[in-house]
Amino acid sequence: MTPIDLYTYQTPNGHKASIMLEEAGLPYRVHVIDIEADEQHRPDFLALNPNNKIPVIVDADRHRTVFESGAILFYLADRTGVLQPRTDDEQLTTLQWTLFQAAHVGPTLGQLWNFKIFAAEKIPSVIARFERESHRVLGVLDRRLAQRAHLVGDYGIADVMTWPWIHAAVTKIGLTIDAFPQLSRWYADIARRPAVRRGIAVPHLQHGHAA
Repeated sequence: MTPIDLYTYQTPNGHKASIMLEEAGLPYRVHVIDIEADEQHRPDFLALNPNNKIPVIVDADRHRTVFESGAILFYLADRTGVLQPRTDDEQLTTLQWTLFQAAHVGPTLGQLWNFKIFAAEKIPSVIARFERESHRVLGVLDRRLAQRAHLVGDYGIADVMTWPWIHAAVTKIGLTIDAFPQLSRWYADIARRPAVRRGIAVPHLQHGHAA
């Protein structure tokens, strides 16, 4: 099998793809797209993703280029059968929770990260707004996980989609999830998975900065 080419950076969205590749056991080559140096705007990368966002995978054996992290997870699950929803009901429910991550978890935490950490001007009212919304979203996940060990059935795509953003919330944004016991349990359980540990180390950045 030709290794899959992974274009990525040290971000939660990038980690979704590297974790999934590790879970699936597929060979892959890493291409670092340094978004802090605006490499995502290079013409060669725009030819892969016109939306200039990582991650992107190129599967030469199937002549497929896939962008958008959620689409990458579904594609790799379908390609390998690993972490694939088992029933029509699980397929639909997985789609719902992956879209919840894409529409709410990532954007909310991403805005909080920006305004709280990166923005030159720290605006308390804006930070407070996104902190409130972050806690609301974390509460949604906590209530869901009070009913089950994982977001949908067994460990699967929805968990891979969501975990890297909770990891960023805890390790980068300065949020605590102690008030959400079921989310905390889920977060710790997934953090122990060897494939997850390997996936969040991708890519290794020689120059030592990450976003």
